[in-house]
Amino acid sequence: MQDNQILQKLDGLDARYQEVSTLITDPEVIADQSRYVKLTKEYKDLGDIMDAKKRYVACLNAIKEAKDIIANDADADMKDMAREELAENEALQPKIEEEIKMLLIPKDPEDAKNVQMEIRAGAGGDEAALFAGNLFNMYKKYCESKHWNVSVTSVSPGAVGGYKEIDFAVSGDNVYGTLKYESGVHRVQRVPATETQGRMHTSAATVAVLPEADKFEVNINEGDIKWDTFRSSGAGGQNVNKVESGVRLRYPWKNPNTGEVEEILIECTETRDQPKNKERALSRLRTFIYDREHQKYIDDIASRRKSLVSTGDRSAKIRTYNFPQGRVTDHRIGYTTHDLQGFLNGDIQGMIDALTVAENAEKLKENEL
Repeated sequence: MQDNQILQKLDGLDARYQEVSTLITDPEVIADQSRYVKLTKEYKDLGDIMDAKKRYVACLNAIKEAKDIIANDADADMKDMAREELAENEALQPKIEEEIKMLLIPKDPEDAKNVQMEIRAGAGGDEAALFAGNLFNMYKKYCESKHWNVSVTSVSPGAVGGYKEIDFAVSGDNVYGTLKYESGVHRVQRVPATETQGRMHTSAATVAVLPEADKFEVNINEGDIKWDTFRSSGAGGQNVNKVESGVRLRYPWKNPNTGEVEEILIECTETRDQPKNKERALSRLRTFIYDREHQKYIDDIASRRKSLVSTGDRSAKIRTYNFPQGRVTDHRIGYTTHDLQGFLNGDIQGMIDALTVAENAEKLKENEL
C-alpha cells in the first residue's frame, strides 16, 4: 500500500534525525561553523518531516479506530460520531501525503544561498536599456518586500535612462531558491516614449541569477598519501647520502574534468631534514591540485554564467511583458497575470509560486513513492 511505502520512507529518516540532533550539540561540530550551519539546516528540514509524520500516523490511527467503531460498536450515536471522524480524516489523509511527498523531494543545497544578479539590455537599443531599468526596479522592490538586502556591484547607465547592464548582490533567506526562476530572456512589447508615430516596439533584456560561490578549498585526504623515503644525492656534505632525508609521495587524485583517478608523484630533497621535506612536498601537492581544480571551478562558474546570459535574442524568451494588453506571460508554464503595473512594482510572488509548484510537480514525477 502507498501509505506503507510512505511510512517506510519516514521510518528510515528517524535514525538520521536522532543522529543530527546529537551532532548539533557536539562542541567539535559547533566549532566547525560550516558543518554546524549545514547540520542545523538539515535538523530543521528533518524536523518538518517528523512533524508531518506524527500528524500522518495520528490520521491513519483515527481512520482505523473509526472503521472499528462503525463495524463493531452497537451504539448508534458512537457510529455517527465515528462516520464524521472517518470522513474528516479520509479527506485529510491525501493532503498530508502530498505534504510529505513535497518534504521528501531532495532539496537543492544551493537554494539557501545568496545571489549575484546580472541584467543586460539586449535587442532594442535605448528601449532595451529602459526596460532593463524597469526590471531592476521590479526586483529591488520585490527584495525590499522580502526584507532582503540589495547592493549594486557595477552599473553601466543607458543613454536615455535605464541600464545597458547592472550587476547586484542579493542576500537574505532562501534567495537563490526564490529568484532562480528569473534567469533568461525577458521581452517587452510597448510603444516607447521616443516613438513619434505610435508604433509598438519589441525589446529584450537578459537576466542571470547566480548562486553565491562557496569559498574554494583544496581537500586532501592525507590518509591516502603513500610516503617513501630515500637517500638524497648531490652536494651537501657528509650527511646527504647517509640519511634518508629525501621524500617521495604518491597521491590518488580524482580529475574533476575526466572523473578518472590519476596518481600524482612528488619528490622533495630540498633540505637535509625529512620532516621539512615532507612539509614542502605536501605544500607542492596542495598547490598542484589547487591549480588544476581551481581552473575547473572558474570554468564551471563561467559556463554557468554564459548559459544564463544568452545573446539577448528576442526569440529565446522566458517571459513577455505586453503593455498594450496590460499582461505578463511566462512561456515556460503558460502563466499570465493581467496586473502588469503591480508586477513591475515588485508584486511577482504569484508568478514565483506558480513556477515553484511547476518545478515541484516535475520533481515529484522523478521521485514518485
